[in-house]
Amino acid sequence: MDRDELSGIARRDHPIAAPVSPGNLRTLVRRVAAVEGSAVLDLGCGHGAWLLEMLTQYPSATGTGVVDISLPADVTASAVRGGLGDRIRWEKADARTWTGGTFDVVMCVGASHAFGGLDGTLEGVRRHLRPGGQVLLGDTIWEVPPSQRAQEVLGAGPDDFPDLAGLLDRARQQGFEPGYGHVSTLEEWNDYEWSWTGSLTAWALQEATSDEDRQQALAVAREHREGWIRGYHGQLGLVTVVLHDVRRWPT
Repeated sequence: MDRDELSGIARRDHPIAAPVSPGNLRTLVRRVAAVEGSAVLDLGCGHGAWLLEMLTQYPSATGTGVVDISLPADVTASAVRGGLGDRIRWEKADARTWTGGTFDVVMCVGASHAFGGLDGTLEGVRRHLRPGGQVLLGDTIWEVPPSQRAQEVLGAGPDDFPDLAGLLDRARQQGFEPGYGHVSTLEEWNDYEWSWTGSLTAWALQEATSDEDRQQALAVAREHREGWIRGYHGQLGLVTVVLHDVRRWPT
């Protein structure tokens, strides 16, 4: 199986592609306070949970989701069932190189790897943001100094991710003022990681049609679970924050 297939299975029970609960997702989207008729872009949109919620809360908004995988059919079906089909479009493309105009709101949650890190992500979202617009950014931070094992599992050193204060400082340096934010809780992380590994395990043992697929899915689930529990558990964090573009204001 390829990466897209494994990812689709792993996200079955947690379609929000981040350790964020449905309730906190709704709160974060509401805090964006998008203006009437906003055009919304989601770079690296995963399975579309953030964009679907944005269009649900803002009935006059339109949305574009950019992702480099093929979306499962149930994602587009969900948009149609929710009456969002004519207000949303999906683009299969590299979020880093995609070009498609400017937007009132740009979201990028858990996709900074596509831009080479935080600074590249902030530059990337700004390219698509109209002056004075808003960004909903979700990115990794170190909650505590990382252990050697955490660094090995993630392939990241202490300086590859900032702490919370460092992330907000870097956002301000690039002309964004942080507004409302949320740091994912340990409960949210546990639900996310257990859902990811649990969905793969259940599929392997209950639905796989070949021994090869079964063993591959189990191996991926075991490797991920070991890396999480024995590696970055309690050390890697995620902050999701509303950023306001303040370039138009004098400093």
